[in-house]
Amino acid sequence: MTPTTAPYGTWLSPITAEAITKGSNSIIDVLVDPVTSNVYHLENRPSEAGRSVLVETQTDKDVVGRDWNVRSAVHEYGGAPAAIYDGIVYFSNFSDGRTYKLQGDGDPEPVTPADKPYRYAAYEVLPTHPHLLAAVLEDHTDDTPAAVVTTLCVINTNTKTVHSLVSGTDFYACPTFSPNGKRLAWMQWTHPDMPWEGAEIHVGDVSVAADESTIEVKNDKHVAGKKEKVSASYPTWANDTTLLFTSDVSRYINPWKYDVVKGEASPLLPKPIEEDFGQPMWKLGWAPFAVLDKEGSKVLFFALRGGRNILYLLTVDKPSEPQEFNTPYVSVDVIRTVSRDNQEVVFVGQRADRDENIIKCSRNGLKSGDFKALNLSSANEDKFPSTFVSPPTPITLSVPPKGAPLHVVYHPPTNPAYKGSSIDGERPPCVVNVHGGPTGFVGHGLDWKTQYFTSRGWGWLDVNYSGSSGYGRDYVERLAGNWGIADVEDCILAARTLSSAPYNLIDPKRLVIRGGSAGGYTVLAAISTAKDEDLNTFAAVTSSYGVSDLKKLVEFTHKFESKYLNKLIGGTYEEVPGVFKARSPVHHADRIKVPLLILQGEIDRVVPKEQAEEIYESIRSRGGIVEYKLYDGEGHGWRKEENMRDALERELGFYEKIFGLTK
Repeated sequence: MTPTTAPYGTWLSPITAEAITKGSNSIIDVLVDPVTSNVYHLENRPSEAGRSVLVETQTDKDVVGRDWNVRSAVHEYGGAPAAIYDGIVYFSNFSDGRTYKLQGDGDPEPVTPADKPYRYAAYEVLPTHPHLLAAVLEDHTDDTPAAVVTTLCVINTNTKTVHSLVSGTDFYACPTFSPNGKRLAWMQWTHPDMPWEGAEIHVGDVSVAADESTIEVKNDKHVAGKKEKVSASYPTWANDTTLLFTSDVSRYINPWKYDVVKGEASPLLPKPIEEDFGQPMWKLGWAPFAVLDKEGSKVLFFALRGGRNILYLLTVDKPSEPQEFNTPYVSVDVIRTVSRDNQEVVFVGQRADRDENIIKCSRNGLKSGDFKALNLSSANEDKFPSTFVSPPTPITLSVPPKGAPLHVVYHPPTNPAYKGSSIDGERPPCVVNVHGGPTGFVGHGLDWKTQYFTSRGWGWLDVNYSGSSGYGRDYVERLAGNWGIADVEDCILAARTLSSAPYNLIDPKRLVIRGGSAGGYTVLAAISTAKDEDLNTFAAVTSSYGVSDLKKLVEFTHKFESKYLNKLIGGTYEEVPGVFKARSPVHHADRIKVPLLILQGEIDRVVPKEQAEEIYESIRSRGGIVEYKLYDGEGHGWRKEENMRDALERELGFYEKIFGLTK
């Protein structure tokens, strides 16, 4: 077929919302049974009301039936809801929060109490006594954020009882036993820190009770990390006496180790590398590295460079330069050890033009690029060839007055049926996408939502604004005290720069901005609290579960983020009430003249629906252009197939109506 021309934004595309949401299962996590080396994965299924399913990867067999949802709500964002040890599965069931045990072909049986409002995650089996599990426990007896209690606990799966293990601080994560079961390592942090700001790693000796009913942790030692200053994360045992972890003491997340015999922590690299070997722990279960061999002398790390993941082989015994390997995977979510005997690992990898997949490789296969996909690829790859995929173009802009870097990723209009616009000199309309967090990140991996727009003749611009992760701690801390200012200015700067010389990539009069959660706050701020000369930068806006009232966010959000604003805003509400009001879009709704679409989940506990409804009513009562859609049964984001489809179609239709785009 000979490519034709048509106005940008009117191109016909087979990439429909129905096509990319129907059966659009996504991989949440990959797990490995350390005894059998069998690989499993967690799969989100929008077609089953967003249920999370544990699947045996190589057989593609569901481990649990349709009545079960393998998901945790610890820290509200969840993660790490299951573990498998010697063929026995332990998992959190989302509907009741209880922990269940599944052995063989029987039915899951509960191993935690039914009468307690507890949540569990991050299960770790004690190797010497596999009926005992360490886990993170979140007690919601009093469900107000300040009263929720988080601890490490022991679950006795024989007696079905729960015992306290470590307590006294605000948050815990990543409990991990040494291979011989004699030691336990874990992460902990306190308010007002988020885990990427001041998490500590601790190690203690494990003492098993005489009746083997529970364990105690003795001789607690602080390994690394410092409140508000240094974040140490992802503890993993290389062997019985060497603990691996990451630390950002150099201002970048780099690999470290701790010798429990010497009581000394030291870096794995001879000098720090200005790359992040890890990501912020927004959810439990992430793992940026995996040990390769039985001795624990070799470890594979994924790091971020220029917005994409790269693979390193590091030596544990002594600091040495890392060995870099080429991979086609620009985005890697988690990596696990499969077999130390065979030096094999498995990870969730994604290319720039292919859906994510579960990838297995060995040390011997690294040089030859022998990466084996373990599960079936998405049906979208058969429907839409790579010629429809708009490639990511990373661009580093300069922020005045000091020329600080600003990292963005641009996707141009791409459709093999079209070679450009039929209107001479026309530039495409552009979607400016603002990620959540705000300590989040947008990489180079394939996102069909992006292609939904670019295949119709739109440009798409992802902005990794000040505060984004992946570029070192200094970049993250550029947002400290400046949320609602620096992020807004960066998004406006990025859009204006790419629509001006020398880039001239997009139409400055047809810029739209969208974002969810913290990104939703940024887009609302861009049209309400921005400088007068910037208020009309964007012609339309979509806010999905976005924050509109900072004071109410602090009052009603969950425990994990309840103190997050202290640093982002520069103090508590009692300390800086004027700042809270000045930066809350709801108090400046009279300045909103731009058409606004608001999408919201009914049962969102992170950003409750009142945040959306208050600003909607304020704009509507003044006669402004605003649309509001509330999705029943949805929380912080869309998990159901029909709602994912509706949100995408509704957003595109909103923009097309405003710009008068007809096909």
